[in-house]
Amino acid sequence: MAELESTVINTTVKQKDPSTALVIAVTTRAIFNLEEEHKLYLEKGKEEYTRHQQANQDKPLPPGTAFAFIQAVQYVNKKILESNPAERDLFDILVLSNNSPESGVRIINSAKHYGLEISKFCFVSDEDSTQYLKSHGVKLFLSADRTDVCNALQRGVSAALVFQQEVQAPSTPLRVVFDGDAVLFSDETDQIFQEQGLEGAVQYERVMEAIPIGEGPLKAFAMHLGKMRKKFGQEESPIRTYLVTARSGRDMGVRAIKTLREWGLPIDEAFFMDGAPKGPILAQIQPHIFFDDGLHNIQGAQNVGVPSAWVPSCC
Repeated sequence: MAELESTVINTTVKQKDPSTALVIAVTTRAIFNLEEEHKLYLEKGKEEYTRHQQANQDKPLPPGTAFAFIQAVQYVNKKILESNPAERDLFDILVLSNNSPESGVRIINSAKHYGLEISKFCFVSDEDSTQYLKSHGVKLFLSADRTDVCNALQRGVSAALVFQQEVQAPSTPLRVVFDGDAVLFSDETDQIFQEQGLEGAVQYERVMEAIPIGEGPLKAFAMHLGKMRKKFGQEESPIRTYLVTARSGRDMGVRAIKTLREWGLPIDEAFFMDGAPKGPILAQIQPHIFFDDGLHNIQGAQNVGVPSAWVPSCC
């Protein structure tokens, strides 16, 4: 490992095999609310920030947007191991931070305070910390920094931008909502829509109905999640997945459903919104995380208290 990265192994947590685990990397600002500390860093500099973190190292940080998602992921691990104690196909969480190890003590202490099963804390001094994602086998990266997310996507890692917000901690099971085009699927139909309008996009979908839609930036993560989902019957599964798409079910839903079937990706429920706001249905589902490429949909989700992660298509 390069000298720019310092990894702290959490010896209180069973280490997972990255070749079989679904490795999720989260930045400190995604999992904890560090907005005041980040403001201090921007206004007063790194030294003042480090002093503040060291002085408050025993004061737990408040939960951030991805906090409930990580808790729900732990619940899934617990249910999988109850079913099969030898199972290796588990979630594995690591924290990726631009903090120095000295100022990162507060991060480690906060994780311990909440009982978060984080296997590794990676403190990276290099500006582009995403260069370490693939070496750790990361399948999903959540960050509050757009540059980090774009770098990860360009490296072929499923990634999304988390906006800090006050969220309610939903109950288990783990509920994950995906948008369709430019998230699970490629943006090919979106491009046709931009060029030829709705009529052109509908015609394109009819012509291409028997051909699966191209892969989107979060397909790899969704497929691994689906693989874990298949370990359980539908009734007792600790994972529920949803598709909430702006597509209309009548004109553009068939190809989406056929694509999911072709991929072998199990989706518990699919909602074809035909351009209607997604907020009300998201409020009903109460997911632990919602992935979308449209900022207006992210805003609508935030308005109903749903933890949201933006998948930028314009990096």
